[in-house]
Amino acid sequence: MSTTVITHIGSLVTNDPALGDGTPLGLIQDAAVVIDGERIAWVGPAGKAPSADEVFDARGRAVIPGFVDSHSHLVFAGDRTAEFNARMSGRSYSAGGIRTTVAATRAASDAELEANLVRHLAEARRQGTTTFETKSGYGLTVADEARALRIAAAHTEEVTYLGAHIVSPDYAEDPAAYVDLVTGEMLRACAPYARWVDVFCEKGAFDGDQARAILTAGAAAGLIPRVHANQLSYGPGVQLAVELEAASADHCTHLTDADVDALAQASATTVATLLPGAEFSTRAQWPDARRLIEAGATVALSTDCNPGSSYTSSMPFCIALAVRDMRMTPDEALWSATAGGARALRRTDIGALTPGARADLALLDAPSHVHLAYRPGVPLVSAVWEKGRKVA
Repeated sequence: MSTTVITHIGSLVTNDPALGDGTPLGLIQDAAVVIDGERIAWVGPAGKAPSADEVFDARGRAVIPGFVDSHSHLVFAGDRTAEFNARMSGRSYSAGGIRTTVAATRAASDAELEANLVRHLAEARRQGTTTFETKSGYGLTVADEARALRIAAAHTEEVTYLGAHIVSPDYAEDPAAYVDLVTGEMLRACAPYARWVDVFCEKGAFDGDQARAILTAGAAAGLIPRVHANQLSYGPGVQLAVELEAASADHCTHLTDADVDALAQASATTVATLLPGAEFSTRAQWPDARRLIEAGATVALSTDCNPGSSYTSSMPFCIALAVRDMRMTPDEALWSATAGGARALRRTDIGALTPGARADLALLDAPSHVHLAYRPGVPLVSAVWEKGRKVA
């Protein structure tokens, strides 16, 4: 395998305090990184870098770990432009929301769904995302959920079974029967393609008892729980996520003091994943990241990329929102979008630039990671390496 040294890095984010300046970002100024195959072989001052087969000159620009997008919904067809336009124009809109996407997704071919997924992945990669999780949830039949996960699994290891997104329109008059389907035949068809099981625990979706049954069945089938929790209202989602040792409680917008305390006490097991694109796109209340961080919870940032409530694949945009509207510092937001996302996926090989880690990194056309929030909307990612290979 050939080796590459990226040298003359103005500011390198390692996410390892011991390697750098002692802060959580582990910053090294005037740095270099050596890549050997798919892994990081060495990081440190540029003047001490070992030789390599190839040299890439960063010319004083910043290098960060590749973004880890730990929550997305990318297997879908169609869009919901009319719904968004009505919402932003202050008009009522009576179309079916998620059900609209379900109908379009069911009608799409496998090739159409995969092409749409690949297009969004390329879009995210150009913006520095090197690891992504994605879910089913827009099929809501046994066959459509299984094919969504099969398509996703061809492109990522982080695949989530979300048959419990909403109650299928086919079971609108019998939600209990749909829960039986999600925990029975559908789970058996979907589990071979998935690593995770998720449920939308919310008024209008699944209550605490239904969510517990779905997550428990998923865990019995070998899937690890994660929860859509407390997005639209106060509810049992966060407490259920902590109780079941879910990898993440996602959204976390409406939290009681007890919810915050529970997430803080479970910081080693359950990550609070915040999704500011959803609040931006719906003009909803922002999650209070500052409250969670000061309590001691582990926080991740993700895009929630989906056609209805957060149609963005841009992690830099979510960082800017988190700093501006969720009271995070630029350092905290970057850590949450990289190392925090890795924690939410229970991965130790990504989210940091340390020897032995996967060589996933992004070069910014800026001298510091702070520019991600300082210059919102500007395409600052100028090169991306994934598994040691320059991909964008």
